[in-house]
Amino acid sequence: MNRYTKRTLLLEAAMIAAGLVFAFPVYILVNLSLRGDGDTSPALAPTMSPTLANYADAWRAAGLSAAIVNSAIVAVVSLLVIVLVSAFAAYPLARGTARWSRWAYLLFALGLMLPAQLALIPLYQSMRDLGLLGSVWSLILFYSGLQVPFSVFLYAGFMRGIPAEYEEAAAIDGCGPIRTFFSVVFPLLRPITGTVAILNGIFVWNDFLTPLLYLSGSTQQTIPVAIFQFVGQYAADWHLVFAGLVISSIPVLAVYFLMQKRIIQGFAGGLKG
Repeated sequence: MNRYTKRTLLLEAAMIAAGLVFAFPVYILVNLSLRGDGDTSPALAPTMSPTLANYADAWRAAGLSAAIVNSAIVAVVSLLVIVLVSAFAAYPLARGTARWSRWAYLLFALGLMLPAQLALIPLYQSMRDLGLLGSVWSLILFYSGLQVPFSVFLYAGFMRGIPAEYEEAAAIDGCGPIRTFFSVVFPLLRPITGTVAILNGIFVWNDFLTPLLYLSGSTQQTIPVAIFQFVGQYAADWHLVFAGLVISSIPVLAVYFLMQKRIIQGFAGGLKG
């Protein structure tokens, strides 16, 4: 029977302290989102007269309903492209024994080292020439190309830990390479696919700079850009900003709570792999 020791007490105290550190920004976010315009008390002070009017004003003024739909379309389509392309590209890189497969893998790894900011102007000009500025398809194309090298790196590393006997058995049964991949290999990639989806999904959902560049001046906006309109050159309506941020976090939290078990298992399995 385990006894309650001083070490257990210290561990519990450390975990409580860590929980308070992570909960502090959430408290500030929610506290200020409920504060009225006339309340000038410090941010740490609890709001004595909370109001939900900020949420309604932020929803209406920023057009968050359309922004949430645009962000969801960009995130879902980008993740589908990233997962399928990255997994399919990593398969021959992880299983190939030819010299070209190693050089191709290094070429993908090189994409992790090049900062995306260097290509902002050329990519903007390319999107303009393609007529994609002001469209969510420009964001989907950008995120798919940007995140594929990172995802290929994760998939290839995970595939190398999967025994090749599964594919050999499928080949004996008459499966070709493509059918073997989708019927045998891809189901085994579920843990790392969860990791790829989580990391890329959070990045795409929260990104601000790219939508600001490619959707500027259009009616299609993502959530970060829609909320940014409350910040002016000389003044900012922070109550509406924080209310908008709370609203923007609700879809992500809803997806997390609905798929909490699978997300945790996939993320833990992907990191272990």
